[in-house]
Parts: sequence; structure tokens; C-alpha cells
Amino acid sequence: MDPIVLTAPATAAGTRLDSFLHAALPEYSRARLQEWIRAGRVLLNSAATRPSHILHGNESIAVHPAPAAPLNATPEDIPLDILYENADVVAVNKPAGMVVHAGAGAHSGTLTNALVHRFSALSSVGGGLRPGIVHRIDRYTSGVLLVARNDAAHLNLARQFASRTVEKTYVALVHGRIAADTGRIAKSIARDPVHRTRMTARLAAGRTALTEYKVLRRFAKFTLLEVRIGTGRTHQIRVHLASLGHVIAGDKLYGAPAGPLPRFFLHAARIAFDSPSTGARIVVEAPLPAELERWLSGLGS
Repeated sequence: MDPIVLTAPATAAGTRLDSFLHAALPEYSRARLQEWIRAGRVLLNSAATRPSHILHGNESIAVHPAPAAPLNATPEDIPLDILYENADVVAVNKPAGMVVHAGAGAHSGTLTNALVHRFSALSSVGGGLRPGIVHRIDRYTSGVLLVARNDAAHLNLARQFASRTVEKTYVALVHGRIAADTGRIAKSIARDPVHRTRMTARLAAGRTALTEYKVLRRFAKFTLLEVRIGTGRTHQIRVHLASLGHVIAGDKLYGAPAGPLPRFFLHAARIAFDSPSTGARIVVEAPLPAELERWLSGLGS
């Protein structure tokens, strides 16, 4: 495979090498790029370096992609709720509690395990543990998630996510009464330096993030929101709403009291994207899960 040759512009000064590469090559996961850097497959001015290397600008970067690993997620016969399917993409309605792919502490019962069992071929761009996975949603978030069935579709969808032409709409129930009917949150998000399992929007550093919301319904102590995100940062909706003092119901990690359900009230309700083959706009919707409907009905008017 031919190397990918890039030049870090002067504006990249102060950026980590792995962050720069992930932005420049969105078709590859950040974890995969970091593996290549550590393996010496990424040369900065002809020399190997580390993922955390800080760029000064105007460097030459040569990336030597490793051959895609074979699928090695373990097939498991787990039911899948398929919302949409064609030769390029599958849209799955992921239930809350299901992990998207194997990782620390989660090796069975994952969405990828179910996908490998269900489909004979999936994209290998994301690596052996993430076949077909173009984007993710949190374990305790439910809703629609796109899966690429071949590498060409994966690369096309990755470009759409990077250019922010994919529209992602969520439904969230938050504590408290939000005053404005609509709002926009544009706060950078970074890893919390003290609580490493959390993200924070309180630091000057971090990755840019954009969240917009509008009120769907008001309750005595809660507000139901439609939320749209222009970026896909880790915990983005959760941390942005918490930064306003309106934590998502059930989200104990960000300060919500224990609720009646073993999940939080965040649901990926709709996604819109362009067909990788035809360019036609495709819209897929996932109905609100029954347990969230019951939670709402229990709040009254």
C-alpha cells in the first residue's frame, strides 16, 4: 500500500500528531493511527516519533498504512433491530446497555459481535475489533447507528461525518426547567483532569463542539429536548447539557440522582446522510423505547 504523504501547515503548531492525523484522515480511527505511530509506520520528517508529539508546523509526515486486519470480533447470535439496509449501509436500533464494540471489560454481547454473526461481510477500515463501525453512541444511549458494509461506503460515510453533513438528532430529558425554548452550546470538550472517566466543558483547552437544542415539552422538574449535534465528541450532549446545570435524567456520572431505570434518558432518534452509491438523502428514525415512554408518562403534565 502506497504511503500517504501530508504536510502539517503552520496553523497545526501546538497540535498533537495523532490529533492532526485523525482530522486529516477521518477514515481511520484514532486508536488505529496511534498503533501505526507506535509501530514506526508514521514518519515525521523521516523519523519515527510518538502519538503525543506536538507539531511545530511545516513538518512532512509520511503515513504507511498497515494492511487491514481480518474480522476478529467473535460472532454471537444476538437479535438485531434493523431499521434500514442496502448494499452499502445498515442502520441498527441499538438498545441501551449494549456496548458498540469490544474494549476494556466488555468482550461479549457487543453490537459488533451481533453484526459479524448476522452479515457475511462488513467494512474492515476500522480494524478487526470494529468491523463496519463508522461512529459510536454511548453504552447507555439507545437509538440509530450506521454500519458500513464495505470499505468504499465506510470511507464515504467517514467523509460525511468529518464534513458535518450527517444530521444527528437526539431526544433527551434533563433535570430542571430550561428557560429558553431554543439554545446553542459551543464549548470545547476535554478529558476531566481529575475524574478521568468524565469529560468537561470547563477548560479553555479541548476539542471544539457544537450542540443545539429546542424544548419539546416541559414538566414540573424536567424538560424534554430535541438535540442536534454538529460534532461527535465523547459524551458531548451529556457534558454540554450538564455544563448548563441541566444534567440528563439518570446520568449519574454527571451528577443526576439515581432514577427508576438502569440507563439515562438519551436516545438517538434520527440520522440523515447521503447514500454512498447514489448520493440520495436517506433519513432513518428510531422510535423512543418503551421504557422511556413509560418514564415520560410517569412525569404527568
